[in-house]
Amino acid sequence: MVRAWFMDSSDTDQRQPHMQEPPQFVDLATLRELSGVEYYKMDADGYLEDSALKKMREDRGYSYEDLIEIKKDTLPNYEVKIKAFFEEHLHSDEEIRLIIDGSGYFDVRDKDDKWIRIECVKGDLLILPAGIYHRFTLDTKNYIKAVRLFVGEPVWTPINRPADDHPARINYVKTVVAQ
Repeated sequence: MVRAWFMDSSDTDQRQPHMQEPPQFVDLATLRELSGVEYYKMDADGYLEDSALKKMREDRGYSYEDLIEIKKDTLPNYEVKIKAFFEEHLHSDEEIRLIIDGSGYFDVRDKDDKWIRIECVKGDLLILPAGIYHRFTLDTKNYIKAVRLFVGEPVWTPINRPADDHPARINYVKTVVAQ
């Protein structure tokens, strides 16, 4: 089961958990309320035949997928990509990731602009809504493999903060933050 918590303000190694002391955990219902992030547990080994994932693909119109493996010897321009993934940004479309091996962290902003860290491990499927400010980092294991799902042609373009006038951000603020 996914774990999420409010982050501390330390700027040490981004791959560390960065929990506040004492930890302030965020349950799934609160995570969805504060950020609009959705979470599902999936069968990572049998995801190609998983009926729940097939239904989600149909219901949400996910028509394209690919696989990304993030580790030093498989990801071209590894250092540059890791740095770019950790830059705070948003996307004009949902970001859907199913972790099929390894682990890492997605950090998202809550309604008060505080960071919430979401630990992702094998079998976790996260849906980050379009327009949410977020970032990604590996944990200290330095490895993750994920299925990326898209509606139509994939769009990987990160829109770095500030982007408050971007249509996806305006819609996110109206539908999630203002609620």
